[in-house]
Amino acid sequence: MSHGPEPTLDMTRLLAARYRAATERPYLASALYALTVVPSRQVPTMGVDRHWRCYVSPAFVDATPVPELAAVWVHEASHLLRDHHGRADRLPLADRLDRYRVNVAQDCEINDDLLADGLPLPEGRMEPRSFGLPEGQLFEAYVDRLPPSVRTPDCGSGAHGQTVPWELGAPHGPARLGPAEAEALRRVTAEAMRAHQRARGTLPAGWRRWAEQVLEPTADWRQALSGAVRAAAAWAGGAVDYTYGRPSRRTPALRGVILPSLRRPLPRVAVVVDTSGSMGEDELAAAMAEITGVLREVGVRGNRVTVLACDADVHTVSRVTSADQVELAGGGGTDMRVGIGAALARPDRPDFVVVLTDGQTPWPDAGLSSCRVVAALIGSAAPAPPRWVETVRVPADGL
Repeated sequence: MSHGPEPTLDMTRLLAARYRAATERPYLASALYALTVVPSRQVPTMGVDRHWRCYVSPAFVDATPVPELAAVWVHEASHLLRDHHGRADRLPLADRLDRYRVNVAQDCEINDDLLADGLPLPEGRMEPRSFGLPEGQLFEAYVDRLPPSVRTPDCGSGAHGQTVPWELGAPHGPARLGPAEAEALRRVTAEAMRAHQRARGTLPAGWRRWAEQVLEPTADWRQALSGAVRAAAAWAGGAVDYTYGRPSRRTPALRGVILPSLRRPLPRVAVVVDTSGSMGEDELAAAMAEITGVLREVGVRGNRVTVLACDADVHTVSRVTSADQVELAGGGGTDMRVGIGAALARPDRPDFVVVLTDGQTPWPDAGLSSCRVVAALIGSAAPAPPRWVETVRVPADGL
């Protein structure tokens, strides 16, 4: 599409702000100078695309003090360094479709770190406390907990992953970075952060965690948990049965004989949530959001999902469609045998069970026939369950 004549942009002011950002935080210099400036009247403030092009509103530059412009440079580079668009592509479809809500969650992830680092972000910024949310978490933990009507100036496909009208197409326009170059730049930046930490002894906590993850990556617990739930749903859905409700297509060939057809029912799922005193609500909410998101994608929702809140006893049983509907009653000792047993004793017996726990619990003595069990263990020190339980570890400090 045509973007019209290039608008007048005060490049001196804009580049002075980038120089200030790179000088004050030299570990971000490579990323800041990798961004290619694209003037645009259509972008509300500043935004980035997947190809490391930075779209800039001339009116925004004219109206914003240089220190705040420097902070916005860091904010936009942060979206790309943290691979927000790649991570957004892995969200459940229902969450991914609302790019504004995803963008607000991403801004919350970034801005609490930048504010803690003393950056003067412009008024109207989004941060976790604006929504009563805890600081220091990844955007995936915020998305489901934001109101659906939230809006923010659009940061572009480099943030939420969806192309917006003011962006240039991939093969068009000025210089751009490909995925391999971007990944190399992330590693260079992480190494610069590590060197800065050793030399100066200071680095914002959010960037320190990010650099450690880039240089010493660990398994993505969200992908692992999603994969385990999908596999269990596919296994349970593979059970077929005969029904006369819809006769077989071979019936007309056999006069007077009605043949049943095969049906593949949707599985029923029970989620047993450990609500003992040692469990953190933030970790539970993040893991629960991941599970409900996957179940929605595979078509399992509503009255096919039962959640049991359990410590040493079952306190609440409810049917839910999202994580914020779970009632986390309890807070005493821990015995997941009680919760699993209660789930299997229900009239609508589940086809598989997901257990969210810190692992400080006894387990049933043997595998459960005709029922698959997936345990999401919260915390790196959680004791392992029996070998017949499928296990995914959710780091309590990695949400």
